[in-house]
Amino acid sequence: MAHPRQIKLSAYLVGTGMHTASWRLPGAHASSSIDIDYYKKLAQTAERGCFDIAFLADSLAINEVSHSIILNRFEPITLIAALAGATSRIGLVATASTSYIEPFNLARLLMSVDHISKGRAGWNIVTTRDLSGNTARNFGAEQHLEHSFRYKRAEEFLQVVQGLWDSWEDDAFIRDKAAGKFFDPSKLHRLHHQGEFFSVEGPLNIARSPQGHPVLVQAGTSDAGQSFSVRFAEVIFSIKHKFEDAQQFYRSYKNQLSQHGRDPEKVFIMQGISPIIGKTEEEADHKRRQLEALITNEAGLQFLSDYFTPLDFTGFTLNSRAHELGLHTIELSKSDFRKHRPVIARDNPTLCEVYSMLTGAFSRNELVGTPEKIADTLEHWFREEAADGFMLMAPSLPDGLEDFVDLVVPILQKRGLVRTEYEGHTLRDHFGLSAPASRYANTAYEDAAISKPN
Repeated sequence: MAHPRQIKLSAYLVGTGMHTASWRLPGAHASSSIDIDYYKKLAQTAERGCFDIAFLADSLAINEVSHSIILNRFEPITLIAALAGATSRIGLVATASTSYIEPFNLARLLMSVDHISKGRAGWNIVTTRDLSGNTARNFGAEQHLEHSFRYKRAEEFLQVVQGLWDSWEDDAFIRDKAAGKFFDPSKLHRLHHQGEFFSVEGPLNIARSPQGHPVLVQAGTSDAGQSFSVRFAEVIFSIKHKFEDAQQFYRSYKNQLSQHGRDPEKVFIMQGISPIIGKTEEEADHKRRQLEALITNEAGLQFLSDYFTPLDFTGFTLNSRAHELGLHTIELSKSDFRKHRPVIARDNPTLCEVYSMLTGAFSRNELVGTPEKIADTLEHWFREEAADGFMLMAPSLPDGLEDFVDLVVPILQKRGLVRTEYEGHTLRDHFGLSAPASRYANTAYEDAAISKPN
């Protein structure tokens, strides 16, 4: 009997939360972004809620108008290695760029943490946006790589990484003490890669992990990004603020997967949500107004002015409407703006709301309210094919995650929509994904061949 389809859940762990003013809340731990004990508690809370993933984002450069959550934080692969020891089941996904590291280094880092976590690691593949304007100069280059070129390079980068992950067959290390034979040389393979961008000999100096390869996550919204994810990603991260937009994206994306010969049921679309939860509608709305009131005009308009250069925001406030500046008519190459532009054109939001959209903390009305209201919204999106699951981007932490785990998850569990306990051990187990077959193995690599941790 097939297991019923259930909602997948991911927790976006980032300091005091996604809202740029969350650090100003009276109870906020303002230095949380570099407090490992704080992050361990967040991951443990998400695990208590039977989440599939604890997700860590990244950026490689900052400037004076950068979002407060990125100014001072841990490198994500280092962080998930630490979180692996504080958790036992939840998947751990770290963001890593294909543009500013060598494939061998990244292959080794990710496979190491996959072993450390006993098969719970995932890689959020990014090519890196240059929001600060100085990313390239942090790595000895003068100019950031052009967008489509970055994705072309990323494709070869991924091929090299996956090839290195297959350097050893699963039974290569025989460790026969009597015969004095530590490994079978016939099951060690060099990559011998010579490509347009990379030359990598191999082999990688670490074996395949309990799940074969880390799970591949991707969030590209541009045409190049979607083309890449349709071919390679196993979990997709998207942000659509309207049900109709999310449903259209979901069905279109699943259709593209079929056209590329991939099983749509084995690729999972996670929609980003920023719910604000209260025991009553009034309490939830108060929380939202409290957060919005903490955004200063100076900080908000400085960000928007930098983002929409050369638009002049002089004389406007965060209460001004987007259409007053013509934000619904301008052409901007930034992919995150293009995905929000239809909402801006349709709803004429305040500049404060535009700011929240662009910084990832926008809470649409159906996600501001009681736990039952939030659960009803998520169930509707899930059952009507707008999402396979949700990336919880809590406006404030830890309370936003705790409220969701303690108040919303139990409702979804009672409806049979979220697991009540973990059934597997690896991140692939959580998503029902088979371990990738080694390209060098003589027989198919089946789940039964994976050595499960005790």
